[in-house]
Amino acid sequence: MRLVLVVGAATPPGRLNKAVEHLAASLAGRAETELVSLAARRLEICDGRTLEQYNPATRETVAAIVAADGVVFAAPVYRASFPGVLKNLLDLLPVEALRDKPVGIVAMGGSPHHYLGVDSHLRMVLAWFGALALPNSVYLTNRDFAEGKLASADAAADLAALGDAVATLATAVAGKQLGPVPLAARFT
Repeated sequence: MRLVLVVGAATPPGRLNKAVEHLAASLAGRAETELVSLAARRLEICDGRTLEQYNPATRETVAAIVAADGVVFAAPVYRASFPGVLKNLLDLLPVEALRDKPVGIVAMGGSPHHYLGVDSHLRMVLAWFGALALPNSVYLTNRDFAEGKLASADAAADLAALGDAVATLATAVAGKQLGPVPLAARFT
């Protein structure tokens, strides 16, 4: 089983990246994971070209998500939603990339007050794809870290549970079409 873990932030890897690395480590022996940091892997801006016309980094990132059995999107809260670099990646994906595919959400904000910023907006986009978004996400704050490292046992357990749920659901739905074709796929 192959899971792609996307850190949807434009800033240099930091605490959110450390959290996703922890999630990947919790899946060791159960799933092959690929970490995609949108800060390190600069994708071209989606402008309507066919995928073949984009640079190799863009094409490889899209191909990794298409081939994955499940995906975790991690993003900081940015202006009450998720960052544009993550939206750009989602705009580059064909609808089939996430259709009937388990997806987990990890969000990080400065305080607990913004816990639905990424979650609610990202779920709307995932519904467009027909993705199987897990019902619960993980929300992290500054308090979950010490000296740049994940320090909260509760946060670590939540990340492991999210990874386990994505892997379990990916195994259960492998190769199955669940429900009707997403409306977005009917008009392409």
